[in-house]
Parts: sequence; structure tokens; C-alpha cells
Amino acid sequence: MSKPSTIKRTSDEWVFDVIIYAVAAIIILIVLYPLIFIVSASFSDPARVLNGEVWLLPKSVTLDAYTNILHNDKIWIGYRNTIFYTIVGTVINIIMTILAAYPLSRPDLPGRNTIMVFITLTMFFSGGLIPTYLLVKDLGMVDTMWALIVPGAIATYNLIVMRTYFQSSIPWELQEAAHIDGCSNWRLLLSIILPLSKPILAVMVLFYAVGHWNSFFNALIYIRNENLHPLQLVLREILLISQSDAVDGSIGLEDKILLAESIKYAVIIVSSLPVLLMYPFVQRHFVKGVMIGSVKG
Repeated sequence: MSKPSTIKRTSDEWVFDVIIYAVAAIIILIVLYPLIFIVSASFSDPARVLNGEVWLLPKSVTLDAYTNILHNDKIWIGYRNTIFYTIVGTVINIIMTILAAYPLSRPDLPGRNTIMVFITLTMFFSGGLIPTYLLVKDLGMVDTMWALIVPGAIATYNLIVMRTYFQSSIPWELQEAAHIDGCSNWRLLLSIILPLSKPILAVMVLFYAVGHWNSFFNALIYIRNENLHPLQLVLREILLISQSDAVDGSIGLEDKILLAESIKYAVIIVSSLPVLLMYPFVQRHFVKGVMIGSVKG
């Protein structure tokens, strides 16, 4: 058996490959360096960080920042609240988005294009911050967890992406065949549509979960009770030197500033870990779901 022939690459192709790999390596370094710096700074002496001595590897390794985090009740309360907001909010987001996207993807829904026009307009026009606050207040959701979940129950962009996926990836003939066999709409959605939509569901879970995890502005506006503050709002307080009492009130001002600087980086690592750990589990579906939902339609 003869060996398969190989295509000889030209010098231009080799040069192109080298350039592509070089550019990719530079982009990787640009993306990874801030994360590496933050990890190193969280384990370094804060004085050396402020002096600009930490570039890549930790200097004068210390665990004071992480020790203070473990003994800071506000951070753990924020962690607990953020986990709750993320889980409950994402579940509501996924359910509401599915219930809106699937009917709008069906060609037998009268007026679906007109409905989509009004939905799309909300991406470009809104009532503004003050009317939104007054609405949330009139609904009695201020200073409750629902103020962080209900107003953003459906993201218009995510709705459009999921609707496009249903239209382009699930044949209408399959749905018609299920109806002919006596399948109800709910049975069709739960037993056929959703099992075939794992890629887009994984993408939506990631989008919504990361959004809830990183959200702090709505909490800043609607939540006054510190026991309901999410982790990102606690992190914001720590980032402000004027809020250094949140770190430790028993030490001098200079030590407070140094410790706050170290804790700032440590909290960034602690707050980012869950998202970094979640991504590998949805990465397999992520690229497929994004490409199908954004290219076709």
C-alpha cells in the first residue's frame, strides 16, 4: 500500500502560519497576564505590590489577605447571596426565555413577526433608570431579592438567539410529525425540543449565570440591607479606601490601606473561581450554540 501523498507547503504559507501563531501567542499573553498578576498580587506583600515590584511571580508570599477573607462575615454573606441570586435567577431566566422563544419560533404563531419587532425595540429604547426604579418600587420589590431577578427575567438578545436556534436547528417537519402522532405542545417542548437544544441551553445558562454573578449596579440601586448585598457589592466596598472599616477596624490607617490592597486582589480571585470552574462543563456546547444562534437566522 502506497503512502498517502502530502501537499507541499509553500514559503508564503509557512510565513502566514508563523504570523498567525505569533499573533495568537501575543493575544494569549495579553489575556492571561492580568489574571496571573492578580493571583501573584493576592499572595504578595501589599507594600511590594504598591511599589510596583510584582510583575509576574509573587514577592514575599503572605496569606494575610485570604486569612482576613475567611474571617470576614460580609464576604461570606455576599458569597451566599450571590450564589442564591445566580441559581434562582438563572433558573427563572432559562424558563422564561424558553417559554417566550419557542412560541415565537413557530411559523404557525399568528403575528409573531410583529411581536418580535416590539421585543427588538426594547434593545434600543427603554424608559430609563428613574422610571425603572419607580416601577420596581411600586411593585414592592425594593430591598428584596426579587429586585435583582425579576426586572431582568428575560434578556432580549438571549431571547433572539434562542429563537433563532429553535428555527434553524429543529426541523418544523419533526414538530409536525410529533403533532400527527398525538403529541401535545407541552409534551413536544419537554420531550423533543429541549433534549435537542442542549447546546443553546448551555450557552444561555453561562450567559445568564455570569451576568448574575458579576451584577452589582442593580443591587447598588435597589438593596439597602447589607444582609442582602451580593458579593460584587461587598467587593466594591472593599475597593473604596473610605470603606476600609470593612477590612479590619483594629489596625492603623497605613496597615488598613496595605491590607485592603492585598484583599482587593484576593477577593477578585475568590469571586472569579466559580465562573472559571463552571466554564469547562459548558465549553463543549458553548461554541456550537453561539455559532448556530448567531450565524443563521
